[in-house]
Amino acid sequence: MESISTIARPILRRSAARAEYLLRGSPAVVLLGPRQVGKTTLALEIGAQQPSIYLDLENAEDRDKLLRPNDYFADHANELVILDELQRVPEIFQSLRGVIDKGRREGRANGRFLFLGSATMDLLRQSGESLAGRISHLELGPFDVLETGPGTLDTLWVRGGFPRSYLAITDGRSMEWRRDFIRTYLERDIPQFGSRIPSEALRRFWTMLAHNQTQVFNAANLSRSLGVDGKTVAGYLDLLVDLLLVRRLPAWHRNVGKRLVKAPKVYVRDSGIVHALLGIADKEALLGHPVAGQTWESFVIETLVSMAPDGTEANYYRTSNGVEVDLILTLPGGKLWAIEVKLSAAPKIERGFHSACADLKPEKRFIVYPGNERYSLGENTDAIGVVEVAKELQAVR
Repeated sequence: MESISTIARPILRRSAARAEYLLRGSPAVVLLGPRQVGKTTLALEIGAQQPSIYLDLENAEDRDKLLRPNDYFADHANELVILDELQRVPEIFQSLRGVIDKGRREGRANGRFLFLGSATMDLLRQSGESLAGRISHLELGPFDVLETGPGTLDTLWVRGGFPRSYLAITDGRSMEWRRDFIRTYLERDIPQFGSRIPSEALRRFWTMLAHNQTQVFNAANLSRSLGVDGKTVAGYLDLLVDLLLVRRLPAWHRNVGKRLVKAPKVYVRDSGIVHALLGIADKEALLGHPVAGQTWESFVIETLVSMAPDGTEANYYRTSNGVEVDLILTLPGGKLWAIEVKLSAAPKIERGFHSACADLKPEKRFIVYPGNERYSLGENTDAIGVVEVAKELQAVR
Protein backbone atom coordinates (compact mmCIF):
# COMPACT_ATOMS: atom_id res chain seq x y z
CA MET A 1 0.00 0.00 0.00
CA GLU A 2 1.33 3.41 -0.92
CA SER A 3 2.25 5.91 1.78
CA ILE A 4 0.00 8.96 1.72
CA SER A 5 1.51 12.41 2.18
CA THR A 6 -0.10 14.57 4.86
CA ILE A 7 1.80 17.72 3.95
CA ALA A 8 -0.66 20.58 3.56
CA ARG A 9 0.90 23.82 4.76
CA PRO A 10 2.70 26.16 2.35
CA ILE A 11 6.48 25.87 2.56
CA LEU A 12 8.34 29.14 2.86
CA ARG A 13 11.78 29.22 1.27
CA ARG A 14 14.65 30.47 3.41
CA SER A 15 16.29 31.89 0.29
CA ALA A 16 13.45 34.37 -0.28
CA ALA A 17 14.68 36.83 2.36
CA ARG A 18 18.26 36.44 1.13
CA ALA A 19 17.26 37.14 -2.48
CA GLU A 20 15.36 40.26 -1.45
CA TYR A 21 18.33 41.42 0.64
CA LEU A 22 20.72 40.98 -2.29
CA LEU A 23 18.40 42.86 -4.64
CA ARG A 24 18.39 45.84 -2.28
CA GLY A 25 22.19 46.02 -2.49
CA SER A 26 22.98 44.94 -6.05
CA PRO A 27 21.77 45.90 -9.55
CA ALA A 28 21.36 42.24 -10.51
CA VAL A 29 20.97 38.91 -8.73
CA VAL A 30 21.31 35.50 -10.40
CA LEU A 31 19.37 32.68 -8.73
CA LEU A 32 20.93 29.34 -9.60
CA GLY A 33 19.56 25.87 -9.09
CA PRO A 34 18.60 22.70 -10.93
CA ARG A 35 15.37 22.60 -12.89
CA GLN A 36 12.11 22.16 -10.98
CA VAL A 37 13.65 23.29 -7.70
CA GLY A 38 11.31 26.27 -7.33
CA LYS A 39 13.30 29.18 -8.80
CA THR A 40 10.43 30.49 -10.92
CA THR A 41 7.93 30.26 -8.07
CA LEU A 42 10.26 32.18 -5.77
CA ALA A 43 11.03 34.81 -8.40
CA LEU A 44 7.33 35.41 -9.14
CA GLU A 45 6.62 35.79 -5.43
CA ILE A 46 9.34 38.44 -5.21
CA GLY A 47 8.06 40.11 -8.39
CA ALA A 48 4.50 40.22 -7.04
CA GLN A 49 5.62 42.61 -4.30
CA GLN A 50 6.72 45.34 -6.74
CA PRO A 51 6.36 46.45 -10.36
CA SER A 52 7.97 43.65 -12.39
CA ILE A 53 8.07 41.93 -15.76
CA TYR A 54 8.78 38.21 -16.31
CA LEU A 55 10.28 36.63 -19.43
CA ASP A 56 10.74 32.88 -19.92
CA LEU A 57 13.65 32.61 -22.33
CA GLU A 58 12.71 29.05 -23.28
CA ASN A 59 9.71 30.68 -24.98
CA ALA A 60 10.51 31.94 -28.48
CA GLU A 61 8.13 34.89 -28.17
CA ASP A 62 9.84 36.07 -24.99
CA ARG A 63 13.29 35.64 -26.55
CA ASP A 64 12.18 37.78 -29.49
CA LYS A 65 11.37 40.63 -27.10
CA LEU A 66 15.10 40.88 -26.42
CA LEU A 67 16.20 41.26 -30.04
CA ARG A 68 16.82 44.93 -29.16
CA PRO A 69 17.68 44.49 -25.47
CA ASN A 70 18.69 48.09 -24.74
CA ASP A 71 15.33 49.41 -25.94
CA TYR A 72 13.41 46.72 -24.07
CA PHE A 73 15.22 47.35 -20.79
CA ALA A 74 14.73 51.12 -21.23
CA ASP A 75 10.98 50.55 -21.58
CA HIS A 76 11.01 48.66 -18.25
CA ALA A 77 13.55 50.80 -16.43
CA ASN A 78 11.32 51.21 -13.38
CA GLU A 79 10.43 47.53 -13.03
CA LEU A 80 12.23 44.46 -11.74
CA VAL A 81 13.05 42.48 -14.89
CA ILE A 82 12.98 38.72 -14.24
CA LEU A 83 14.71 36.63 -16.92
CA ASP A 84 14.15 32.87 -16.57
CA GLU A 85 16.54 30.27 -18.07
CA LEU A 86 19.09 32.94 -18.83
CA GLN A 87 21.64 30.41 -20.08
CA ARG A 88 19.52 30.19 -23.25
CA VAL A 89 20.53 33.78 -24.19
CA PRO A 90 24.03 34.25 -22.71
CA GLU A 91 24.86 37.05 -25.17
CA ILE A 92 22.51 39.31 -23.21
CA PHE A 93 25.28 39.93 -20.67
CA GLN A 94 27.05 42.18 -23.16
CA SER A 95 24.10 44.60 -23.15
CA LEU A 96 23.41 44.38 -19.43
CA ARG A 97 26.65 46.00 -18.38
CA GLY A 98 25.85 49.23 -20.19
CA VAL A 99 22.21 49.17 -19.06
CA ILE A 100 23.20 48.77 -15.41
CA ASP A 101 25.86 51.48 -15.57
CA LYS A 102 23.42 53.89 -17.27
CA GLY A 103 20.83 53.15 -14.58
CA ARG A 104 23.37 53.89 -11.86
CA ARG A 105 24.10 57.28 -13.37
CA GLU A 106 20.39 58.03 -13.47
CA GLY A 107 19.77 56.99 -9.86
CA ARG A 108 18.43 53.46 -10.44
CA ALA A 109 21.32 51.62 -8.84
CA ASN A 110 19.91 48.40 -7.36
CA GLY A 111 17.16 45.84 -7.75
CA ARG A 112 16.99 46.06 -11.55
CA PHE A 113 17.33 42.42 -12.64
CA LEU A 114 16.64 38.95 -11.26
CA PHE A 115 18.10 36.16 -13.40
CA LEU A 116 17.26 32.46 -13.09
CA GLY A 117 19.57 29.74 -14.38
CA SER A 118 19.79 25.95 -14.30
CA ALA A 119 23.52 25.57 -14.87
CA THR A 120 26.67 27.18 -13.55
CA MET A 121 28.93 26.39 -16.50
CA ASP A 122 28.72 29.37 -18.82
CA LEU A 123 26.32 31.44 -16.76
CA LEU A 124 28.64 32.14 -13.85
CA ARG A 125 31.66 32.65 -16.08
CA GLN A 126 29.92 35.11 -18.37
CA SER A 127 28.18 37.00 -15.58
CA GLY A 128 31.46 37.20 -13.66
CA GLU A 129 33.36 38.53 -16.64
CA SER A 130 30.71 40.93 -17.95
CA LEU A 131 29.07 42.10 -14.73
CA ALA A 132 31.89 42.07 -12.19
CA GLY A 133 30.88 44.24 -9.25
CA ARG A 134 27.32 44.51 -10.58
CA ILE A 135 25.82 41.08 -9.80
CA SER A 136 25.28 38.83 -6.77
CA HIS A 137 24.80 35.06 -6.84
CA LEU A 138 22.45 32.89 -4.81
CA GLU A 139 21.90 29.15 -5.08
CA LEU A 140 18.44 27.70 -4.44
CA GLY A 141 18.45 24.04 -3.52
CA PRO A 142 15.60 21.60 -2.87
CA PHE A 143 13.55 21.88 0.32
CA ASP A 144 15.57 21.42 3.52
CA VAL A 145 14.73 20.28 7.05
CA LEU A 146 14.24 23.81 8.38
CA GLU A 147 11.77 24.61 5.60
CA THR A 148 9.67 21.44 5.80
CA GLY A 149 9.38 21.55 9.60
CA PRO A 150 9.08 19.02 12.45
CA GLY A 151 8.18 15.41 11.72
CA THR A 152 9.12 15.50 8.04
CA LEU A 153 12.68 14.17 8.18
CA ASP A 154 11.95 10.66 6.90
CA THR A 155 9.82 11.93 4.00
CA LEU A 156 12.51 14.42 3.03
CA TRP A 157 15.23 11.76 3.15
CA VAL A 158 13.26 9.20 1.13
CA ARG A 159 11.68 11.51 -1.46
CA GLY A 160 14.28 14.27 -1.56
CA GLY A 161 13.51 17.96 -1.55
CA PHE A 162 12.38 18.74 -5.08
CA PRO A 163 8.97 20.34 -4.44
CA ARG A 164 6.83 18.14 -6.69
CA SER A 165 8.52 14.99 -5.41
CA TYR A 166 8.32 15.95 -1.76
CA LEU A 167 4.71 17.21 -1.96
CA ALA A 168 3.36 14.30 -4.04
CA ILE A 169 0.16 12.66 -2.80
CA THR A 170 1.74 9.20 -2.56
CA ASP A 171 5.20 7.64 -2.57
CA GLY A 172 4.36 6.12 -5.95
CA ARG A 173 3.52 9.49 -7.48
CA SER A 174 6.71 10.92 -6.01
CA MET A 175 8.77 8.15 -7.60
CA GLU A 176 7.06 8.69 -10.96
CA TRP A 177 7.94 12.38 -10.87
CA ARG A 178 11.59 11.68 -10.05
CA ARG A 179 11.91 9.12 -12.84
CA ASP A 180 10.44 11.63 -15.29
CA PHE A 181 12.83 14.29 -13.96
CA ILE A 182 15.84 12.04 -14.61
CA ARG A 183 14.60 11.09 -18.08
CA THR A 184 13.90 14.71 -19.04
CA TYR A 185 17.32 15.86 -17.89
CA LEU A 186 19.06 13.12 -19.86
CA GLU A 187 17.01 13.32 -23.05
CA ARG A 188 16.14 17.02 -23.31
CA ASP A 189 17.85 19.35 -20.87
CA ILE A 190 21.46 18.18 -21.01
CA PRO A 191 21.57 18.20 -24.85
CA GLN A 192 20.30 21.81 -24.73
CA PHE A 193 23.47 22.76 -22.87
CA GLY A 194 25.50 21.57 -25.83
CA SER A 195 26.54 18.20 -24.42
CA ARG A 196 26.94 15.36 -26.90
CA ILE A 197 27.21 12.67 -24.23
CA PRO A 198 24.93 9.70 -25.05
CA SER A 199 22.03 9.76 -22.60
CA GLU A 200 22.37 6.07 -21.74
CA ALA A 201 26.08 6.44 -20.90
CA LEU A 202 25.35 9.40 -18.64
CA ARG A 203 22.49 7.51 -16.95
CA ARG A 204 24.84 4.62 -16.20
CA PHE A 205 27.42 7.00 -14.77
CA TRP A 206 24.81 8.83 -12.67
CA THR A 207 23.53 5.49 -11.36
CA MET A 208 27.06 4.35 -10.51
CA LEU A 209 27.53 7.50 -8.45
CA ALA A 210 24.27 6.71 -6.64
CA HIS A 211 25.55 3.23 -5.82
CA ASN A 212 28.75 4.78 -4.46
CA GLN A 213 27.33 7.73 -2.50
CA THR A 214 29.98 9.56 -0.42
CA GLN A 215 32.78 7.33 -1.69
CA VAL A 216 36.18 8.65 -2.74
CA PHE A 217 36.02 9.32 -6.46
CA ASN A 218 37.92 6.68 -8.43
CA ALA A 219 37.93 7.63 -12.10
CA ALA A 220 39.87 4.51 -13.09
CA ASN A 221 37.27 2.11 -11.67
CA LEU A 222 34.40 4.03 -13.21
CA SER A 223 36.10 4.29 -16.59
CA ARG A 224 36.64 0.51 -16.66
CA SER A 225 32.99 -0.12 -15.80
CA LEU A 226 31.78 2.30 -18.47
CA GLY A 227 34.31 1.30 -21.13
CA VAL A 228 35.60 4.85 -21.58
CA ASP A 229 38.80 6.64 -20.62
CA GLY A 230 39.42 8.60 -17.42
CA LYS A 231 39.19 11.96 -19.20
CA THR A 232 35.69 11.10 -20.41
CA VAL A 233 34.61 10.12 -16.90
CA ALA A 234 35.98 13.40 -15.55
CA GLY A 235 33.91 15.21 -18.20
CA TYR A 236 30.76 13.36 -17.10
CA LEU A 237 31.41 14.38 -13.51
CA ASP A 238 32.11 18.02 -14.41
CA LEU A 239 28.81 18.18 -16.29
CA LEU A 240 26.70 16.85 -13.39
CA VAL A 241 28.51 19.11 -10.93
CA ASP A 242 27.92 22.16 -13.15
CA LEU A 243 24.24 21.24 -13.40
CA LEU A 244 24.08 21.31 -9.57
CA LEU A 245 23.02 17.65 -9.46
CA VAL A 246 26.23 16.21 -7.96
CA ARG A 247 28.60 17.61 -5.35
CA ARG A 248 32.35 17.15 -5.13
CA LEU A 249 33.43 17.26 -1.48
CA PRO A 250 37.15 18.10 -1.43
CA ALA A 251 39.58 16.27 0.81
CA TRP A 252 41.13 18.18 3.71
CA HIS A 253 44.40 19.49 2.34
CA ARG A 254 46.10 21.43 5.12
CA ASN A 255 49.27 20.14 6.67
CA VAL A 256 48.61 18.12 9.83
CA GLY A 257 51.75 16.02 9.63
CA LYS A 258 49.90 13.01 8.17
CA ARG A 259 49.63 11.47 4.72
CA LEU A 260 46.17 12.50 3.53
CA VAL A 261 43.89 11.13 0.82
CA LYS A 262 43.66 13.80 -1.87
CA ALA A 263 40.82 12.66 -4.15
CA PRO A 264 37.38 14.21 -3.54
CA LYS A 265 34.32 12.37 -2.36
CA VAL A 266 31.39 12.56 -4.75
CA TYR A 267 27.66 12.22 -4.17
CA VAL A 268 24.34 12.90 -5.88
CA ARG A 269 23.03 15.93 -4.01
CA ASP A 270 19.34 15.05 -3.70
CA SER A 271 18.62 11.83 -1.81
CA GLY A 272 15.31 11.33 -3.61
CA ILE A 273 17.07 11.30 -6.98
CA VAL A 274 19.52 8.72 -5.58
CA HIS A 275 16.65 6.48 -4.54
CA ALA A 276 14.95 6.86 -7.92
CA LEU A 277 18.16 5.93 -9.75
CA LEU A 278 18.42 2.82 -7.57
CA GLY A 279 14.72 1.90 -7.71
CA ILE A 280 14.13 2.40 -3.96
CA ALA A 281 10.45 3.29 -3.68
CA ASP A 282 9.81 3.95 0.01
CA LYS A 283 11.30 3.96 3.52
CA GLU A 284 10.70 0.25 4.04
CA ALA A 285 12.68 -0.61 0.93
CA LEU A 286 15.37 1.93 1.78
CA LEU A 287 16.05 0.61 5.28
CA GLY A 288 16.63 -2.86 3.85
CA HIS A 289 18.96 -1.66 1.10
CA PRO A 290 22.79 -1.74 1.45
CA VAL A 291 23.04 1.92 0.38
CA ALA A 292 20.84 3.23 3.23
CA GLY A 293 23.75 4.35 5.41
CA GLN A 294 25.43 6.09 2.50
CA THR A 295 22.31 7.97 1.39
CA TRP A 296 21.67 9.07 4.99
CA GLU A 297 25.25 10.33 5.17
CA SER A 298 24.98 12.27 1.90
CA PHE A 299 21.57 13.65 2.94
CA VAL A 300 23.02 14.99 6.20
CA ILE A 301 26.18 16.36 4.56
CA GLU A 302 24.23 18.15 1.82
CA THR A 303 21.84 19.58 4.42
CA LEU A 304 24.64 20.97 6.57
CA VAL A 305 26.71 22.31 3.67
CA SER A 306 23.64 24.20 2.41
CA MET A 307 22.93 25.56 5.91
CA ALA A 308 26.46 26.75 6.61
CA PRO A 309 27.08 30.51 6.59
CA ASP A 310 28.60 32.21 3.56
CA GLY A 311 32.35 31.73 3.43
CA THR A 312 32.29 28.25 5.01
CA GLU A 313 34.65 25.68 3.53
CA ALA A 314 33.46 22.05 3.52
CA ASN A 315 35.83 19.06 3.35
CA TYR A 316 36.14 15.49 4.47
CA TYR A 317 39.22 14.20 6.31
CA ARG A 318 40.95 10.89 5.68
CA THR A 319 44.51 9.76 6.26
CA SER A 320 46.26 7.05 4.27
CA ASN A 321 45.71 4.58 7.12
CA GLY A 322 41.95 5.14 7.21
CA VAL A 323 41.43 7.70 9.99
CA GLU A 324 38.41 9.67 8.81
CA VAL A 325 35.82 12.34 9.57
CA ASP A 326 32.79 12.56 7.27
CA LEU A 327 32.57 16.37 7.24
CA ILE A 328 34.86 19.18 8.37
CA LEU A 329 33.34 22.65 8.25
CA THR A 330 35.75 25.58 8.42
CA LEU A 331 33.51 28.45 9.44
CA PRO A 332 34.23 32.13 8.79
CA GLY A 333 36.99 33.09 11.21
CA GLY A 334 38.66 29.69 10.92
CA LYS A 335 36.83 27.67 13.58
CA LEU A 336 36.39 23.99 12.76
CA TRP A 337 33.41 21.70 13.30
CA ALA A 338 34.05 17.96 12.99
CA ILE A 339 30.92 15.98 12.04
CA GLU A 340 30.47 12.22 11.80
CA VAL A 341 27.20 10.81 10.41
CA LYS A 342 25.59 7.61 11.70
CA LEU A 343 22.30 5.93 10.78
CA SER A 344 22.25 4.07 14.11
CA ALA A 345 19.73 5.15 16.76
CA ALA A 346 22.47 4.64 19.38
CA PRO A 347 25.64 6.03 17.79
CA LYS A 348 29.09 5.51 19.26
CA ILE A 349 32.36 7.33 18.76
CA GLU A 350 34.85 5.30 16.75
CA ARG A 351 38.56 5.33 17.43
CA GLY A 352 39.31 6.99 14.10
CA PHE A 353 37.15 9.98 15.00
CA HIS A 354 39.13 10.46 18.24
CA SER A 355 42.40 10.28 16.31
CA ALA A 356 41.25 12.72 13.63
CA CYS A 357 40.02 15.23 16.21
CA ALA A 358 43.39 15.02 17.95
CA ASP A 359 44.96 16.06 14.64
CA LEU A 360 42.46 18.80 13.78
CA LYS A 361 41.49 20.18 17.21
CA PRO A 362 37.96 21.25 16.15
CA GLU A 363 35.96 23.68 18.24
CA LYS A 364 32.86 21.44 18.07
CA ARG A 365 32.43 17.71 17.55
CA PHE A 366 29.13 16.13 16.58
CA ILE A 367 27.81 12.68 15.77
CA VAL A 368 24.67 13.30 13.70
CA TYR A 369 22.07 10.53 13.96
CA PRO A 370 18.35 10.14 13.06
CA GLY A 371 17.05 10.88 16.56
CA ASN A 372 15.89 14.11 18.18
CA GLU A 373 17.57 13.97 21.59
CA ARG A 374 20.91 15.68 22.12
CA TYR A 375 23.27 14.09 24.61
CA SER A 376 26.97 13.87 25.39
CA LEU A 377 29.05 10.93 24.22
CA GLY A 378 32.10 12.14 26.16
CA GLU A 379 35.34 13.45 24.69
CA ASN A 380 33.67 16.85 24.05
CA THR A 381 31.38 15.17 21.50
CA ASP A 382 27.58 15.35 21.31
CA ALA A 383 25.13 13.04 19.57
CA ILE A 384 22.69 15.37 17.85
CA GLY A 385 19.82 15.29 15.35
CA VAL A 386 20.24 16.84 11.93
CA VAL A 387 17.56 19.49 12.59
CA GLU A 388 19.29 20.77 15.72
CA VAL A 389 22.76 20.94 14.19
CA ALA A 390 21.26 22.73 11.17
CA LYS A 391 19.78 25.31 13.53
CA GLU A 392 23.16 25.75 15.21
CA LEU A 393 24.75 26.44 11.84
CA GLN A 394 22.05 28.95 10.99
CA ALA A 395 22.80 30.77 14.24
CA VAL A 396 26.52 31.18 13.47
CA ARG A 397 27.46 34.78 12.75
